[in-house]
Amino acid sequence: MTSVDTTIQLISAGAPGTTCSPDLAKGPWEIDLEPNPGYGPGSSMGDIIPAGAPRQGQLPAEYRDASDIELEARIVAAKATLGDRAVILGHFYQRDEVVAHADFVGDSFQLANAAQTVPNAEAIVFCGVHFMAETADILARSDQAVILPNLAAGCSMADMADIDSVTECWEALEDLYGTEPDETDRVPVIPVTYMNSSAALKAFCGEHGGIVCTSSNAATVLEWAFERGQRVLFFPDQHLGRNTAKAMGVPLEQMPMWNPRKELGGSDAQQLHDARVILWHGFCSVHKRFNVDQIDKARVEFPGVRVIVHPECPMAVVDAADEAGSTDYIRKAIAAATEPTVFAIGTEVNMVNRLAAEYPQHTIFCLDPVVCPCSTMYRIHPGYLAWVLEGLVRGEVINRIEVPADVAEPARVALERMLAVRPGASR
Repeated sequence: MTSVDTTIQLISAGAPGTTCSPDLAKGPWEIDLEPNPGYGPGSSMGDIIPAGAPRQGQLPAEYRDASDIELEARIVAAKATLGDRAVILGHFYQRDEVVAHADFVGDSFQLANAAQTVPNAEAIVFCGVHFMAETADILARSDQAVILPNLAAGCSMADMADIDSVTECWEALEDLYGTEPDETDRVPVIPVTYMNSSAALKAFCGEHGGIVCTSSNAATVLEWAFERGQRVLFFPDQHLGRNTAKAMGVPLEQMPMWNPRKELGGSDAQQLHDARVILWHGFCSVHKRFNVDQIDKARVEFPGVRVIVHPECPMAVVDAADEAGSTDYIRKAIAAATEPTVFAIGTEVNMVNRLAAEYPQHTIFCLDPVVCPCSTMYRIHPGYLAWVLEGLVRGEVINRIEVPADVAEPARVALERMLAVRPGASR
């Protein structure tokens, strides 16, 4: 099976197939220098990027002009020279041409933990997006350099909740609820941030008795939070929060949305008093592309198809699917299937494409027929990887991600709370 990148190039050259943007065929360096910054072509191209978002300067010409074969050879040579002094982490959503060079492949938190298992590494090259590199830096030793090959590899969902807006929300909720615990010693509200958020929001949770969650442990984390708080403020992804809380039995009417551009988030005081989970008005632009019609079509074309979607998908999609789970859940579900099976998967196309190649005994396809990868994951190109690796060979650290100590320390507290949580554990 051809890689997603090759498929996009073929479509752009006139081969059958559809893509959400012909600009995906360009090199990311052509996007980096556009006068009006954006997330780039792909699923997030319509999202508004915040002012001050990191930008990547021009990639040197020798990497822009190099062929795929030359870049691969240079990456391999640099890795061989560096040995165990550098470790490359590749997220599931990265293009195949990058993942091929990764020492570890996984979801964001698996990769942050993987970095801790390589004590000799002086540099951690994180082929993912900005918040992932931040988390790795928070958990890494102070003498380890965390590198993001393209600084413009951000995350539109993570950017939908910023520290100023969350702080304003928190202050409004404190004015409404007060700060005193109830008779069972539960505080009025506990902040919970998804791993897909900035270090500043993880620090906010650490400072306010809150915690971080992943798509794998969101239910366990919400149980922890409900034991300590009357309500949860969940950010930035409304869909993960809603789908998880609904599965735990929380009624939809007790899950109001908080839109930071509206007074009291768009709800009235009574709705907020009755709330158990307050959902931030954020979403993943990859997963919002999936819809029930796609599932219905898959069931007509492939009777008996097994539909698995990510919990960042809208509630209607999760309800219509057979299963919902994290990227790791999806991978393990396919690996565990003993008989040839047809899988329709609702998550980022690079991962789905890779699973189809890895398990040829199954028929595996992405629910969305339009080739539209994550805009920001797609900003990491082998040219950037070769650039930062050869910099390390020369003794130069390029694109280091450093979280200030006053942010890293409380963020680490929130992460450590998450690590300590176990399913069914009491307070």
